Amino acid sequence: MVKAQTMQYQGIIFDLDGVICFTDEYHYQAWKRLADELGVAFDREKNNRLRGVSRMASLDIVLEDYPEPLAEAEKLALAEQKNETYKSLLATMTPADLPEDVKATLLALRARGLRLAIGSSSKNTPFILRQIGLDGFFDAVSDGNNISKSKPDPEVFLKAAQMLGLEPEQCLVVEDAVAGAEAAHRGGMDAACVGDASQAKAGTYNLSSITELLNVVK
Repeated sequence: MVKAQTMQYQGIIFDLDGVICFTDEYHYQAWKRLADELGVAFDREKNNRLRGVSRMASLDIVLEDYPEPLAEAEKLALAEQKNETYKSLLATMTPADLPEDVKATLLALRARGLRLAIGSSSKNTPFILRQIGLDGFFDAVSDGNNISKSKPDPEVFLKAAQMLGLEPEQCLVVEDAVAGAEAAHRGGMDAACVGDASQAKAGTYNLSSITELLNVVK
């Protein structure tokens, strides 16, 4: 159980993948297809290193065993190739891919008058939100389309707080990746962690499920 926090948070900033919805398998399949074409090793262990990381930084990890350096234009083309594969998989998503416990938690937080935002490194954030029926739901969306630094840099969360009109300390970040929790802390924000980040005790609060968030902001 998580005890209620005495501080009154005014905004909640959610990571997208792994918190609101789950597209890890789509990422893995798209990167794996690209790696196979390039003849480089790629498995789920390496895929875990890409969580919360920007597209180009992820490509650099995928290319670690590639035998020769690639020009920037070639890397951009490969990243776009991977993204097209990924988007074709995302296109199969529907509002049914929004977990019921997540939906209920979001609606409960909204009913309490909290400002809600997305803070994600993904450039596909708007598309994913449309697919799962959350287009226009959040008060602010800070994502890979308006940042230049990926987590653990706090830029994405600081911009989300700014878009909400709040100071960092007034916001709580919800994350499933250790790099994301680190980004929150670097930005002067508390972090409520689920998934891998919770298991690593990376958060101010380490939750067993997203519904426990309602106890944190009670």
